[in-house]
Amino acid sequence: MGTRRDRRGHGMRGPLAWPPVPVMTSRSTRFDDLVLDAAEMLERRLEHELGVELAVEEVPPSDPAPWEHGVPLGRLFPAERTLPARLVLYRRPIAQRAHDDTELAAIVYEVMAEQVARMLGRDPEDLA
Repeated sequence: MGTRRDRRGHGMRGPLAWPPVPVMTSRSTRFDDLVLDAAEMLERRLEHELGVELAVEEVPPSDPAPWEHGVPLGRLFPAERTLPARLVLYRRPIAQRAHDDTELAAIVYEVMAEQVARMLGRDPEDLA
């Protein structure tokens, strides 16, 4: 049997990974959680699943679509053959517009509602 050593009087080593606490979560993880929360709120409002894949990218591509002016906050890619529709949110442009976490959650919901409303052919105000 081997004995565990207490090197240099510092005591035994602690756990390598601490339990997750809010301070330890990254900004991108918190943003992903906001996107999932907004999707759940939209599904409750619509009373059915969104039917889209959700994705988060850091920044939009450098080639904007012809109808986009300025920096896009999100983009909806329609369904094609066997692929479902895909809703992409761009984290950095959205995060730069928010002053705090509450405002960030509101902007995420607003961008998602706008894109989903466009996909369903509805007025975005119906989902607000």
